[in-house]
Amino acid sequence: MEGKKGIVVTVTGKGGAGKTVFTALMLKLLLERDGRKVLVVDADPATNLPDVLATPVTMTVGMVATQLKKKIAGDEIPPEMDKKSLLEGLVMQVLVEKPEFDLLAMGRTEGEGCYCLVNNLLTEIIDTLSKNYDIVLMDMEAGLEHISRRTARDVNVMFVLTDPSKMGFQTARRIIGLANEVHIKFQKIYLVGNAFPENAVEMLKEEAEKLGVELAGVIPVDRDVVLYNVAGNSLLNIPDDSPAVIAVREILKKVGLLPHGV
Repeated sequence: MEGKKGIVVTVTGKGGAGKTVFTALMLKLLLERDGRKVLVVDADPATNLPDVLATPVTMTVGMVATQLKKKIAGDEIPPEMDKKSLLEGLVMQVLVEKPEFDLLAMGRTEGEGCYCLVNNLLTEIIDTLSKNYDIVLMDMEAGLEHISRRTARDVNVMFVLTDPSKMGFQTARRIIGLANEVHIKFQKIYLVGNAFPENAVEMLKEEAEKLGVELAGVIPVDRDVVLYNVAGNSLLNIPDDSPAVIAVREILKKVGLLPHGV
């Protein structure tokens, strides 16, 4: 599965800050650029991204990892068998391949005990798989401690989302503070405000300055996003003139993921 090294984009922040919607809207806009292969990784155990993309998944990486771990513990797998190749095959079965993009749902592992071997193998497999794509979007759970269990690759862009809440700001501060402590290199870190009223944007700019990162932009409250989510419609089909889509397009232009003029 060896391939080229594409751009890796991660999205993190407080639970409920809007990471999944932001990831979905980024995907919508990136897919407008023909010829780019995109892999979307739902690395949040809540596994909400398939729902907002209207792309059902029946199995997650966590499920197959749990199965493999149980088989290893129960001596059901011969010691000489290549466990990486076995797990790689299982991961490829979980991968949802669509004409426009591919989706990998990480899910969560179950049960007690050490998953060190399986996690290490998964990291290698996901990194190898992701090199076959031009862009990899990773919708992460809050925090950074888990990133090394999902990828060992450098991250080109990390978006830290916050909503207008004390907990949102606190989580953003913790995440950005941890960025220097994990072994992964983040080439560029941006703060993004979600569902901020206009009179609170200045406060967000001040917070970005305190944290020493750039403010990529602000996503307004969008009635279309709410209606699409409630109806279970894919956010990939949301109108191009939706306020949230317009805001995300400007963010992607600012950070260089979309060219200006589109």
